[in-house]
Amino acid sequence: MDLVAYADRLPEAGETVVGSSFQTGFGGKGANQAVMARLLGADVSMVCCVGTDGYGTETLANFADRGIDTTWARRVPGASGVAPIWVESGGQNRIIILPGANLAMDPDVAVAAVSGGPAPGVVAGQFEIPQGVTAAAFGAARRRGAITVLNPAPAAALDPALAAASDWLIPNEVELAALGGTDAGEDLPGDDVLRSVADRVDCRLLVTLGEAGSALVTTGGEVLRLPAPAVDAIDTTGAGDAFVGGFIWALAGGRGEIDAIRVATTVAADSVTRPGTQLSFATAEDYERLLADI
Repeated sequence: MDLVAYADRLPEAGETVVGSSFQTGFGGKGANQAVMARLLGADVSMVCCVGTDGYGTETLANFADRGIDTTWARRVPGASGVAPIWVESGGQNRIIILPGANLAMDPDVAVAAVSGGPAPGVVAGQFEIPQGVTAAAFGAARRRGAITVLNPAPAAALDPALAAASDWLIPNEVELAALGGTDAGEDLPGDDVLRSVADRVDCRLLVTLGEAGSALVTTGGEVLRLPAPAVDAIDTTGAGDAFVGGFIWALAGGRGEIDAIRVATTVAADSVTRPGTQLSFATAEDYERLLADI
């Protein structure tokens, strides 16, 4: 669950500021990506753990309302994952993740979820659950011929076993720095840096760059930079998840990688024009119109 406070500016150390508004909304990187993919028309199953608190109950109900399969969702004693979020004017955010029940994910359950039923087209994972769980699920996905997409967020070092099981890696600039590609806070990463990281992780690399769009390292080692449409950003929270959700929907539907990136960029840019995470996502009908020419 996302707990979002908005203010004209964020406080300095030891300072208190008065905010402008507050909202609670459904969140979590995997959940956001699942919701976006579902809004675009994908059949989506969520493999997750929630707590026995009210947030867990509400989260499962939200998945059901969205038409997301929760056969492999589990409830465990304790608190569900939450994310206190600060958003300043201009839309930039600061986020603290408290994983809660996410840390109780069982690799055997993840493998069973991927191995049973119809073969998935794409299996996506993030760093909000233990990397060993995702590595096990990705191994099962590979055995079924599925594409594996890893969003290495929140930023952390990448387990080599998980890298080896990933077809695609989609970090932002901060997460790229955690992978050893650059120093956090420096200018946009150069082509040499991107090629170096792609070689090191030995999987496809697609880096999200905010208003600068994204950078793709091709199979031939070329770096393609794809722009994002200019929009008036209100809140960037969840934009990266919208991007990943759009990308995996497009890949699962058989689109080429450039078209998939265009889809991802379009839905991500649209999301920052409204406040919230899942609350900022448009309707299925809106996306059908928005993506009609892609």
